[in-house]
Amino acid sequence: MFRRSPHDAEILRLAVPALGALIAEPLYVLTDTAIVGHLGTDELAGVAIAGAVLLTVHALLIFLAYGTTGLVGRKLGAGDIQGAAVQGVQALWLAVVLGIGTSVGLALTGDSLVDLFQPTPAVREAALTYLNLSLFGLTSLLLVLAGTGYLRGQQDTRTPLVVALGSALANLVIELVFVYPLGLGVAGSAWSTVIAQTGAAIIYLFVIGRSAGGVGASLCPHLQSLLVYAGVGARLMVRTAALRGSLLLAAALASRIGTTAVASHQISMEIWGLLALALDAVAIAGQALVARLLGAGDATVARQASQRMIELSVMVGSVFGLLVLIARVWLPAIFSSDPEVQSLTAFLLLFVALMQPMNGVVFALDGILIGAGDLTFLAKAMVIAFAAFVVAALAARWADFGIGWLWAAIWVFMIARAIPLWRRFQTGKWATIAHSADSSGHTGP
Repeated sequence: MFRRSPHDAEILRLAVPALGALIAEPLYVLTDTAIVGHLGTDELAGVAIAGAVLLTVHALLIFLAYGTTGLVGRKLGAGDIQGAAVQGVQALWLAVVLGIGTSVGLALTGDSLVDLFQPTPAVREAALTYLNLSLFGLTSLLLVLAGTGYLRGQQDTRTPLVVALGSALANLVIELVFVYPLGLGVAGSAWSTVIAQTGAAIIYLFVIGRSAGGVGASLCPHLQSLLVYAGVGARLMVRTAALRGSLLLAAALASRIGTTAVASHQISMEIWGLLALALDAVAIAGQALVARLLGAGDATVARQASQRMIELSVMVGSVFGLLVLIARVWLPAIFSSDPEVQSLTAFLLLFVALMQPMNGVVFALDGILIGAGDLTFLAKAMVIAFAAFVVAALAARWADFGIGWLWAAIWVFMIARAIPLWRRFQTGKWATIAHSADSSGHTGP
């Protein structure tokens, strides 16, 4: 595992900038949280509620990035440069359609969604202000996802990094001006994000438009390509919904155990999610590299590169696990001054640490199979893992076993993901279905 591989340079070339872009994305949320937090507790709670709604939409529509990476990468590998550009253009059209439709839907249902959180009147007002104004930037956000996927499929992860960092910095500067000197409060926070997202979307429109024009690709919508995206999107949405459902159920069950338990669970899950960003960077490299290699018909090389990506991801996960084990005694103090929360979080971080090598396997395999277009299998596997988690988590809660057993159920969830993904990888079937997936929108069993 510690040997050098001829694939290392290309994997790192794709993964390192992807990691930077992934870290830059949460800066939007951190910026809003830090600045709005100084306005008052009601304002912060309102932004948190609106953010939960928007992040759910973002998660469900992330296929605009993941699906586009695979489709464009396989076209590029096959030498169909114009076809790759066409897929990028169609991703933008789909982003516009989904952005407008979703914005209208949220405008009509926003009140009801916010009320699900049972906010106080002041918190409700802040949440609706932030949510309704953010809808003006939702289409831009989806255009950014589609554009990011296109460039990753083109084996370019540096441009998304530059755009992500630039828009995050712009958001910070604009928000500071809007919230404080102009005194716009929560509305200023929302408008700054809209402006930053719109600027990023314009950059992607320019880059993809120039790329498509350079190879003579049409900028008009193409029905067959959009239908392929419909198939890709449907399966990735099922996968994402099952994943998000598992995390939401875990949070809901933790909240029913007690205040200390839910606080410790939240801290541990935030650390888990932060570590997942680095592992996701390898997964993104897997999406781009595997898609190109399979598009070129190099299934053998794709398997070799994939094996190396799994090894690197496990190595990164193991290092992270060791660091968490070392830091788990003092790390909770950064997030809470409550001794009980600190003690329980230190215990839960044992689960986080020991899970990291397996997370490395799972995340890498996820990226590899997405790059291969093996989406039907991914959707089915995630639904099965979700079902396994539901049974384990509800059993632990029914028996009143405590928060430790809830995290044992999360272990069950990850194991239930790892086993079928690894078996699928070992069979090699994923390396034989890319072309049929692109032509019909359907993948193998």
